[in-house]
Amino acid sequence: MSRIILFNKPFGVLSQFTPEAGHRSLADFIDVPDVYAAGRLDADSEGLLLLTDDGALQHRLADPRHKQPKVYLAQVEGVPSDAALAQLQRGVDLGDFVTRPCEATVAGDPAWLWPRNPPIRERKAIPTAWLRIVLREGRNRQVRRMTAKVGLPTLRLIRVSIGAWELGNLSPGQWRDAGA
Repeated sequence: MSRIILFNKPFGVLSQFTPEAGHRSLADFIDVPDVYAAGRLDADSEGLLLLTDDGALQHRLADPRHKQPKVYLAQVEGVPSDAALAQLQRGVDLGDFVTRPCEATVAGDPAWLWPRNPPIRERKAIPTAWLRIVLREGRNRQVRRMTAKVGLPTLRLIRVSIGAWELGNLSPGQWRDAGA
């Protein structure tokens, strides 16, 4: 039976077991042999990362052809307009590719949210808002690039689910077995 681990990746941690100067890695949190990340989150992003010991499952989870929905909460700088949300929903031309259509809605402030270390920068004259974005692809820094393109730079990005797996009440740096 495949082993699946759900991990709440903290800000600043790499989605790999090999350390790099100035960054913590998965090895600082997970001492389980022969598991590998199924997909990635950049060091500046937080939240759900799946790990497994099953190479075929790892491929299915990470490959956009299998269309596993990935749900993100993005704290953005500015107030989202209907036009900006519609552009995110239709797909955004990022120059090197056009994103697939996605779900993008305004979300309330998450009551369960942990403090980030270091905290995000806040500017008194510029409001922030939270968006709930559901992708069925996942390219390098895609959500950040999408929101920036529509005039809403991402300040904080948290992945809360991948397919049927949810972050739940895992604190940053915690993990648990999910089974297959």
